[in-house]
Amino acid sequence: MSGDDTTYRSGFACLVGRPNAGKSTLTNALVGTKVAITSSKPQTTRHAIRGIRTTAGSQLILVDTPGLHRPRSLLGQRLNDVVRETLLSVDVIGFCLPSDQRIGPGDTYIAKDLADLHAVRKVPVVAIATKADAVSRDRLAEHLMAIDRLGDWDEIIPCSGLRGDQVDEVADVLSGYLPVSPQLYPDGQVSDESTLVQIAELVREAALEGVRDELPHSLAVQVEEIVPRADRPADSPFSDVRVNVFVERPSQKAIIIGRAGTRLRDVGTEARQGIEKVLGHRVHLDLHVKVAKDWQRDPKQLDRLGF
Repeated sequence: MSGDDTTYRSGFACLVGRPNAGKSTLTNALVGTKVAITSSKPQTTRHAIRGIRTTAGSQLILVDTPGLHRPRSLLGQRLNDVVRETLLSVDVIGFCLPSDQRIGPGDTYIAKDLADLHAVRKVPVVAIATKADAVSRDRLAEHLMAIDRLGDWDEIIPCSGLRGDQVDEVADVLSGYLPVSPQLYPDGQVSDESTLVQIAELVREAALEGVRDELPHSLAVQVEEIVPRADRPADSPFSDVRVNVFVERPSQKAIIIGRAGTRLRDVGTEARQGIEKVLGHRVHLDLHVKVAKDWQRDPKQLDRLGF
């Protein structure tokens, strides 16, 4: 799709912002399909996810990072490390600041980090006013002025990933800062996430719905195995998918399972639909909830869970 390699641009853009700033929703909107899980709960994203937007003139590879925050655990510290390592290797940064919230200490904390980074690497930073559909025009104008006062940005642009407003414009702005380069990924590829990671994320997204605020931090998901059933015809495959959901306390296990297992069944039903799309065939999803005491603060358990 790249055509003339002397003008084609291809490279990496990192979306940063405090938790629940609309980064994952914007990533999905830019790519045109779901590559990052979304939730109203903070700390939904646990690792950098690459979404790929390929057009006739550019290939924008989006890295959707965990929200930068003041860490309260070893997990939080490691998530922040993921963000900072990512920022050192991208071509442009999109700083997401949600329009439905006032500029706060978290935004100021990130703005200072970005200013320090710019002094070292001169990486361009585009300030993106996300969730523009959630506020009035007057409130949006006020928010844009507050963003302008917050730092020295290469550009400022409002958008709504949820409604699709100005998403193409955001893509054009970010792509304009990419280096001249041929495509790095083939046409049609929208992410470089492994199948196991995609399945684990779909289960975690389903499990996050409707839980109390403290539980999302305590939730980790690991795919144990995917076993194709041998007795199935080639044109109608079927797999058994075994997934473990880890929490930190027995009381949290009870919340995930729900009364008489009703909540866990709902989680399974919701996640299975996404998993069948990923694998391209029907599955039986076998979910098990396990307690891994204080795993967020235990280096060995964090390593075992992939953090």
